[in-house]
Amino acid sequence: MTYRATYDASMADPEGFWMQAADAIDWTKPPSQALFDRGEHLYEWFADGLTNGCYNAVDRHVENGRGDQPAIIHDSPITGTKSSITYAELQTRVASLAGALVAQGVAKGDRVIIYMPMVPEALEAMLACARIGAVHSVVFGGFAANELAVRIDDCQPKAILAASCGLEPGRVIHYKPLLDGAIDIAAHKPDVCLILQREQERATLIDGRDLDWHAAQEGVAPAACVPVEGNHPAYILYTSGTTGAPKGVVRATGGHLVALHWTMKNIYNVDPGDVFWAASDVGWVVGHSYICYGPLIHGNTTIVFEGKPVGTPDAGTFWRVIEEHNVRSFFTAPTAIRAVKREDPKGEYKAKYDLSGLRALYLAGERADPDTIEWAQDLLGVPVYDHWWQTETGYTIAGNPAGLEALPVKVGSPTVAMPGYDVQILDEAGHPQEPGELGAIAIKLPLPPGTLPTLWNATDRFRKSYLTTFPGYYETGDAGLMDADGYLYIMARTDDVINVAGHRLSTGAMEEVLAGHPDVAECAVVGVSDPLKGQSPLGLLCLTNGVNRPHGEITGECVKLVREKIGPVAAFKNALVVDRLPKTRSGKILRATVVKIADNQEFKMPATIDDPAILDEIRTALQTIGYAKG
Repeated sequence: MTYRATYDASMADPEGFWMQAADAIDWTKPPSQALFDRGEHLYEWFADGLTNGCYNAVDRHVENGRGDQPAIIHDSPITGTKSSITYAELQTRVASLAGALVAQGVAKGDRVIIYMPMVPEALEAMLACARIGAVHSVVFGGFAANELAVRIDDCQPKAILAASCGLEPGRVIHYKPLLDGAIDIAAHKPDVCLILQREQERATLIDGRDLDWHAAQEGVAPAACVPVEGNHPAYILYTSGTTGAPKGVVRATGGHLVALHWTMKNIYNVDPGDVFWAASDVGWVVGHSYICYGPLIHGNTTIVFEGKPVGTPDAGTFWRVIEEHNVRSFFTAPTAIRAVKREDPKGEYKAKYDLSGLRALYLAGERADPDTIEWAQDLLGVPVYDHWWQTETGYTIAGNPAGLEALPVKVGSPTVAMPGYDVQILDEAGHPQEPGELGAIAIKLPLPPGTLPTLWNATDRFRKSYLTTFPGYYETGDAGLMDADGYLYIMARTDDVINVAGHRLSTGAMEEVLAGHPDVAECAVVGVSDPLKGQSPLGLLCLTNGVNRPHGEITGECVKLVREKIGPVAAFKNALVVDRLPKTRSGKILRATVVKIADNQEFKMPATIDDPAILDEIRTALQTIGYAKG
């Protein structure tokens, strides 16, 4: 079927469409129906079916004769090691770890926090929880003790699975002291912590609470898969909330399995046995959906990569991994490609590797500016597909369904809505906008399977956060427009649409223009307070390596570019060259924090910030042009 026929079928008969997709999953008891309307705009998918996430990701492939196929490839340029685990080996390891959890009293419905670096044991921990029906909550390894404590108190884990340390280029991140500190702060105390001792640092274990990862598995019976209901939570993943308290996004088991399986072929265009690589971290949603569950449910080989796009050891590390492991589809964040481009603007490293097996590059996690997309397309000679989704949805809202039908790429657009998503552009009163008009992006309810049914123990907050602004719709929090062909353009978070003298302007559109300047490797535009206009745009520019021209010349050219491309209405007059942009560990730019620094407001240090010292650098730079004065 073509994309249009498939999409139309999902709109005309969503229940029939997703029931058919559910045939690809192994059920202990198939669901009697697809959609369950729980009232007040709350919905569940496949609620009365019985299945198991670990069985679908591991055991069934072994039973179907794929036991010798590699399930996980671990590639760690930081430690200089590589290893491979087959599906049969993974089954043995996961059943053993699950048995250790059962021996410690962990049962169906209990929560388990996972606090791990990029090692195969992180995926084994997730799958071991799924095997016994425990609900896992992965917290990004190295998160500050206070932030970890907040999550411990919210989900109240019976057990915590952690490693002694994580590794960054040139430094060891001491996980165990952070974990100990978090448990000290938290009101809730876990019964047990299983600690994976890495050779780079062996942690001190606390008697009566901590057990060695491997010692805890000795002499215990391997655990069998426990069937769970389709609406049973597979996991909780915390995402930042506007109030500062993190929101626990819930992923229900049945829809999660069905939707992720569907995406592997239809969106990422891989067949069982192909190697799929998402260069993310298990702590983020991409790590859940496309390092762990999606590829394994579909019978692919997944790569767990412990390294960076540059510096481990150079800007060719992505291309090395793709060649060595014969990666078919590669998924990363635009910020990673920009880092490679900044380090190696002419793409000289790529010439050292044979990338003939690569079919496509997929970008998500933030807006992909056209300049980065075109650079990557020219360098790699394969399609580069931008696609848009959220922690809340778990997989693509808008993308290019390359395995179903590769649609023409419009650079700057993540293409079209995926089956199940009725995406609409609304004005502030909730009325649909005309093609080409900027508005809030909302999705008509019900959302498709695999998306969040609620927040953990916070249904009222779920309604308030997502369902109240536009009744009958899920509010994405993103702003954008749709063209006459149905192509979506994500322009900014709703918060990043700035109001300049009554004109609503997208900071993303300005960033697109700035990124097109040949000397600009990366940029951000924020709206800072302006006594006359309400807000005015300010551009922060990181330059490409090797650019030695006076900064004033470059900023002047950038101001002129924005005026030419967007017009004087943008009132774009200020641009500033900085060494680096403040980002989260997943690569998102902390625009709201920059605004608060510029406007001299108090702000809470973002828990996910990659390097807190950068905020002082930004403050000093802003002071040179009259902001952040205090």
